[in-house]
Amino acid sequence: MAVTERAPAVEFDTDPSRYRHWRLAIEPPVATLVLDVDEDGGLQPGYVLKLNSYDLGVDIELADAVQRLRFEHPEVKVVVITGGKEKVFCAGANIGMLAQSPHGFKVNFCKFTNETRLAMEDATANSGQTYLCALNGTASGGGYELALACEHIVLVDDGSSAVSLPELPLLAVLPGTGGLTRVVDKRRVRRDIADAFATKAEGVKGRTAVEWALVDETVPRSKLDETVKQRALEFAARSSRPDGAEGVALGPLEHNIVTADIDRDERVVTITVDGPGDGAHTTWPLAAARELDGLLLHLRFNEPEIGTLVLKTRGDPANVAACDQYLLDNAGDWLVREIVLLWKRTLKRLDLTSRSIIALVEPGSCFTGTLAELAFAADRTCMLDEDGSTIGVTGMNFGPLPMSNGLTRLQSRNVTDVEAKTFDAQEALEAGLVTFVYDDIDFTDEVRLAIEERASFSPDALTAMEANLRFPGPETMETKIFGRLSTWQNWVFSRPNATGADGALPRYGTGQRAVFDKRRV
Repeated sequence: MAVTERAPAVEFDTDPSRYRHWRLAIEPPVATLVLDVDEDGGLQPGYVLKLNSYDLGVDIELADAVQRLRFEHPEVKVVVITGGKEKVFCAGANIGMLAQSPHGFKVNFCKFTNETRLAMEDATANSGQTYLCALNGTASGGGYELALACEHIVLVDDGSSAVSLPELPLLAVLPGTGGLTRVVDKRRVRRDIADAFATKAEGVKGRTAVEWALVDETVPRSKLDETVKQRALEFAARSSRPDGAEGVALGPLEHNIVTADIDRDERVVTITVDGPGDGAHTTWPLAAARELDGLLLHLRFNEPEIGTLVLKTRGDPANVAACDQYLLDNAGDWLVREIVLLWKRTLKRLDLTSRSIIALVEPGSCFTGTLAELAFAADRTCMLDEDGSTIGVTGMNFGPLPMSNGLTRLQSRNVTDVEAKTFDAQEALEAGLVTFVYDDIDFTDEVRLAIEERASFSPDALTAMEANLRFPGPETMETKIFGRLSTWQNWVFSRPNATGADGALPRYGTGQRAVFDKRRV
């Protein structure tokens, strides 16, 4: 990532030696992640992370741990998440942080925490690495949402520890990390019970929490450790993770494969992904996915005015196809599986990025298979009609890399009868793989005009339009979280009832009640 004009405000590349808020202990087949937040370790000044509340910095560490456990520790089959404070698991997102953060940061913070929770669920569903939550105390708001991302929740029954989603009654906002959706879609809580729960600020504890299906079981504090260990071993016995395999170390993020050229005057970044060399069947896909993922996060948080991503590739399409075939042929290998799943998550991050995406297919490009997904993810794909300008379809385009709606990107483009082969410009246009094909006389001017036109539109309206058009077809828990929830939360965050001078967020903890505009919109 060649970005040299200014240092990023938020750094996503970390490792366990730098964690301030999480403790990671590994005793195969179980890893334990203990949330023990450093109160004075906020990412920004101006707030204290009391009661194990979290900010973006806490979640950056969690995201890193989730990724490392998948790649570096194939021997880990169960991950137990618990709290390191007495009688409190997690109070959720820090209210002081939310109150002082600008609107865009709040929205992106919620998006990132959602993506991290989905990565935990993906590990449980697809990697044989099951997440189990041991609630050693009260879990409020985002703390309970963290628990909801786990497969099994054990709550200590001590007469005081509860689970709650108090955002609506206390803060005039919604649970920001999928809480409402997971309660009804994942845990199958009846919607009338969910309504009662989400308006009950003090939450629910003990037997009622089990009866309402908010947790799986409660145990006395004296039996919490024993019960959690037993459940962890039960889940580990069902795991497909290999015994005796050697993990792959995730070193500091390098920027050799994915580069970025930022034009802040035009509000455009040109992203170029270099294809693999000969025989780089696992090293290139892993490095490329990590670099692209890191760049997308950098742009999301640190370059909010960059409105358009122009995607290019460079390399030999045959080498990309060879990498794809290796991944497909070795799909049962644990490392290959993790690499493909990382690409799946990274491409979803691209889909969910609130930026216009334009892909340019030219001679020397290698938009084939996995890299063709970049073109299929784009809002527009422009192709130069010239010798050497091709786009290739491989088996990787037919299922291993689904979108949040559960469809492939080809299916989301209503392309259902294409075969695996290499297409020239006219063939690609006829097959529906690209939007426009231009000759060498018109290509540069047409692309320039498309980018300039994009920059002239309202960013808010563009984001809304793109989000509507990118996800046709069925609705899933993921699309509800990023569509329904994020859209409404985005709106709620901008309303005076939540963020105005007399709103619930600024007045929280002051002893003053919020003043609400009572009109329903």
